[in-house]
Order: sequence, then structure tokens, then C-alpha cells
Amino acid sequence: MKVVVLTSHTPSLFWFRVDMILEFIKHGHEVVAVGNEDENKWKDKFSEHGIKYRQAIIQRNGTNPVKDINTLRSIKKILREEKPDKVFTYQAKTVIYGVIAAHQLGITEVYPLIAGVGSVFLSKSIKSKLLFSILKREYKYSLNKCPNVFFQNTDDVSIFLRNKIVQKDKIVMINGSGVNFNKFTVQDLPENIGFLCISRLIRDKGIIEYLQACRIIKMKYPHVKCMLVGPFDSNPTAIQENELQPYIDDDVIEYFGEQEDVRPYLAKCNVYVLPSYREGIPKTILEAMASYKAIITTDAPGCKETVIDGVNGYLVPVKNTDLLAKQMEKLINNPEIIVKMADEGLKIVTDKFDVNKINKIIYKTMKL
Repeated sequence: MKVVVLTSHTPSLFWFRVDMILEFIKHGHEVVAVGNEDENKWKDKFSEHGIKYRQAIIQRNGTNPVKDINTLRSIKKILREEKPDKVFTYQAKTVIYGVIAAHQLGITEVYPLIAGVGSVFLSKSIKSKLLFSILKREYKYSLNKCPNVFFQNTDDVSIFLRNKIVQKDKIVMINGSGVNFNKFTVQDLPENIGFLCISRLIRDKGIIEYLQACRIIKMKYPHVKCMLVGPFDSNPTAIQENELQPYIDDDVIEYFGEQEDVRPYLAKCNVYVLPSYREGIPKTILEAMASYKAIITTDAPGCKETVIDGVNGYLVPVKNTDLLAKQMEKLINNPEIIVKMADEGLKIVTDKFDVNKINKIIYKTMKL
């Protein structure tokens, strides 16, 4: 069969979905990856894995109806030309318009993944409530046409069921995107303690809280390394360069920008920190656990699925900078706890989050 894997963010398609795509190819299926970024930049990366890549003109953010219509047309054009048997899609714009475009072409087997809900679901502003009302109707219209819908955490499922967006019998649960244990392996913990966050630089990921907590830590423990890896973003809650620069200038944070391979940076840390407001299940936490790191994250949907508080890491309330810094300090002063948490995290991720187990569920559900 031919399968199109469609998203509005090409980097996540390459870094988070290649293992799944290779599982499809291993069984003899042809796969076309479709994302929002330039074919000249990405086609060679995908072709190295035997994957065809095509660019769709996708407006990731915003509510401009003209741009959304262009998104629909662009996706429809590619689907018409590729004639796939099945489509796997994730992220809001490509779920909604991917399903609509496919059904207009008579492609009925579209399998969306709800990999966490965005800022529209989180904000209480009047504008966000209006946008949520529109998004709810769009999701309901599109998901009703799909044989199954993948979810990564029960909190997101509750939102979609409570708002009657999806039918309960269509829901299939998976434990995130999983982690590839051939790629992410146990690393020795550095002698000098270091903290690391890997994320797009948006507020909803808790980047501001991480920066503020690092400032508190560096004032008391100037020898401790606080690191940040990740790109600036076009998201409505994106952090601007001038907001990050003071933390760099004051030696609070070592910022390494966007990196294709995060393993060398995981090797520099003992503790991985992600104070996100909400996730599907964060892949970077799973990769850090597989790399033998203790975790500090939030008691928020998606994040709390990865950590048993006090066992393989700490859970802190969303937007609580002081408690975040306190837990970081606790690990600085008790390095033996880090080793115990890293041990437990490795057991949890191996048992629950193996990418091969997750891909088998997707493969079986899609009847490939």
C-alpha cells in the first residue's frame, strides 16, 4: 500500500516519526512524508531512509481563512497526485484539513493522532474561547470521518469526549511516540552536575519558568551548568531573542540553538527539565530517561505520564518557578538521588515506552 504521513511541522516529522515510517517500509509499503518546509532542505534527509518527501503550503498558526483554504488546496493537490491508500496525520491544521482533503478525494482511511492540545485549549482569554469554539467544530467534523483516532494521554481524551468531539469507540491509546533504544543508550552521568531543557522556545513549554529557576540556582551554585537546546518558533506564545539574551549575557544559561542530534547535549547533563504546561507525551523526556537521566517536569497532562514523583524524578505544579528551583537544588545537594532516579527511569522507559511496541499498535490499527 501507499501511505502518506502528513504534518504541519517537518522537523517533528523527521525526528519523531521516522521510526514509525521505517516500520511501514519494512513491511513493504511505500511512504510519502508531507510537511511544511522546503523540499530542497529536507528531501535528501528523508531519501537516505528510503522516504519520499514533499512540501505542502501549510499555515501552522493563525486563523486567516484565505490561508487556511490555501492549506486545504495544497494538501489536496498532493493527495490527488500521490493517490495514497491510507493517511496518518497529526497537529491541528493537518488533522483537520488533511481529513477534509482526503475525503473530498474519496480516501476514507485517515488516522489522526492527537499529540497534545495547543495553547487555544489552555488559555482562558475571550479570543481563545472563540477559537476553541471554532476548532471544536472543525475537529468534530473531521474526526467523525475517521475509523480511529490515536491519543497519548487520558486528559486529552477527556476533553474530546466531554466536548463530544470524538466517539469513544474510535479512540486508540498509545504511549507517546516512543523511544528508539538503538539510538538513545545509557550515558555516564557527568561528574559536575548539569541541567538541560530541550524544547521549542515557547511559553507553553515552561521555558520562562526554566530560565527563572536557573537564575535562582546560578546565584547560589555558580558552578552548576544550566543548558537549553531548541529553536525559536512562530507559535503565538513564542519567546523572542531579546527575552532570552539577558539570561545568556548573565551566564545563567548556555544556549546551543537548534540541534539535529541532541545526544551530545544529553551527555552533558545529569537532570533533564521540562516544565511544560501540557503535552501529548514529551518525546524528549523519554529520550532523557533512556539516556540515564533524572527528570523534573510538571504535574500536567502528558508530562505526569512519564514520571512517578520521587521515583524517577520530580513533578512540580505548572508555572511554579520557586518549587522548580527547590527540586533542582535538592538534586544538586543529593547527587545519590540522581543515580537512583536514573535507574528507575531506565526501567520505566524500557517497559512502557519502547518505540517498537507503540509502532506495532499503530500498524495494527491502520490494518497495514
